[in-house]
Amino acid sequence: MTTSGDAADASALSDPTPERARDRVATAVDRAEMVTVFGRCTVDYEGRAASHLGPGDRLVVLKPDGTVLVHTDEGQKPVNWQPPGCTHETDVSDGRFRVRSHRESPDEELVVAFEAVRQVATFDVTDRRDRSLTGTEEDLRQRILDDPDLVEEGFRPLATERETPAGAVDIYGTDRTGATVVVELKRRRVGPDAVGQLSRYVEALDRELHADAEVRGMLVAPSVTERARSLLAEKGLEFVSLGPPGQ
Repeated sequence: MTTSGDAADASALSDPTPERARDRVATAVDRAEMVTVFGRCTVDYEGRAASHLGPGDRLVVLKPDGTVLVHTDEGQKPVNWQPPGCTHETDVSDGRFRVRSHRESPDEELVVAFEAVRQVATFDVTDRRDRSLTGTEEDLRQRILDDPDLVEEGFRPLATERETPAGAVDIYGTDRTGATVVVELKRRRVGPDAVGQLSRYVEALDRELHADAEVRGMLVAPSVTERARSLLAEKGLEFVSLGPPGQ
């Protein structure tokens, strides 16, 4: 929704499942949006020291520059925080939605595990004039459609936003041998979330297509974290380093 011409575009989910919370936050992080998550959670930090906060109701704020803030109902300062430059990642395990904010230098990580999510809200706070300078996923998609060999020689795009049971594939096509290729696009550096998203698309198409069909998954982004690179190798997925025009 939009409240005025100058207001940020915003959307919210009330009492989402862990999976819906994960998907909404992951999408917002990919789009460089502001994210707030409120619910009952624990907080763990590992780095130059270690700390743990037991279960409690807290507000978590994720900013596009990598900042994360954890607030309680008291005081103006966060009880935990990470500075700009962190990579935000999400997952669901043991029925809990988790947000991981990792910084490589120094090596430290803040993990917020929600046993119950009351609300997830996302806000598009990027000035649209600035956005045109950095490039969008649509710019990246068009760059590939204009020159498919940027993905790999012989790549042939067949459809965009091709629906699967796991969601819409950014670009669906074939390689020079006729194998199906699923291309997931990200306009900036990404972590394991993007790998998980691509893996779900590949698995969905594996189930949908005939038994002997080969499905390749390709993540296209300017760069990936080391954890994402390891996960790509583990799942047999591929990475192409490419960004929107101008990057």
